[in-house]
Amino acid sequence: MLPRFSVVTRCLALTAAIAAGSAGATEYPLPPPGEDIVGQVQVIKAKYEDTFADLGEANDLGYLEMIAANPGVDAWLPGAGTEIVLPTRFILPPGPREGIVINLPEYRMYYFPKGQNVVYTYPIGIGREGWGSPISQTKVTGKIPNPTWTPPASIKAEHAADGDPLPNVVPAGPDNPLGPFKFTLGLPGYLIHGSNKKFGIGMRTSHGCFRMYNFNVLELSKMVPVGTPVRIINEPYKFGVSGGKVYIEAHTPLDAKGDPSAVDKHTSVINAMLNRPDLSGNMQMNWDTVRDVVAAEDGMPVEIAAPGVAGSASDAIISTAPVKPTPQVPVQPMD
Repeated sequence: MLPRFSVVTRCLALTAAIAAGSAGATEYPLPPPGEDIVGQVQVIKAKYEDTFADLGEANDLGYLEMIAANPGVDAWLPGAGTEIVLPTRFILPPGPREGIVINLPEYRMYYFPKGQNVVYTYPIGIGREGWGSPISQTKVTGKIPNPTWTPPASIKAEHAADGDPLPNVVPAGPDNPLGPFKFTLGLPGYLIHGSNKKFGIGMRTSHGCFRMYNFNVLELSKMVPVGTPVRIINEPYKFGVSGGKVYIEAHTPLDAKGDPSAVDKHTSVINAMLNRPDLSGNMQMNWDTVRDVVAAEDGMPVEIAAPGVAGSASDAIISTAPVKPTPQVPVQPMD
């Protein structure tokens, strides 16, 4: 059995071994065939004026990613000299490595450009309570710089009820909530776009669309052609292989409406593993570590299994676990 350590101990051991490097890179070379992890966790020391919002923007991380990776640290006043974990190591999402993949519980987008052996990854804001982002397979249908915004009637009514009436059309510019660029999708009413507010990236703040930092959406606009496939998934538990070892990355599950979910996490983990049949037949699972990782939901890959032991009790549990289908979000017009 693998030794059992707390998630915090594992993360500190990992980050202590990482040499200082450039933070904030969104481009990573794809791992070799059969492997799934890119990037490295980093640790920096906060300056007096730092906040999680500022550090997240500087390092292409979302606000909730920063919160999850740094439990107990004040997000608005970490304090000079406080060690801050930057969760810049990622298990690539399951499924084909092509086009754009958006993983809702991760608040993160991955872009796999055709014919290139790299992946770009960006934090995103998703639909808030009552305006959940959909699970779907679609494509990019249009690219529009300096967009105007025509608020749908439902959003105009919401703002009017709050005493903040909206005009029929918001012109392009710094006050436009779509930011400097938008991608239209095959899902009517749903967009990938920038924002006039940097706070909210990596959170549930939109009316269902996918918000990006403005510099990120402008970078993406230069690379992504019309017709690029877009796959939107809901995978709070990702499994991956690196260096012959198996890892899990856990995020807070979201339900069909996009709200934090009280699912049976043990069953959800097993179902996620069943989607990786290459992992379940020849390894020794450390279920104590799995429970620690799932409880922490810190969004960082942690080693949970060693290969080479087939037919263990863990494998028997996996092989008999029921598979529950992922709930779908009904498509409705959004901003």
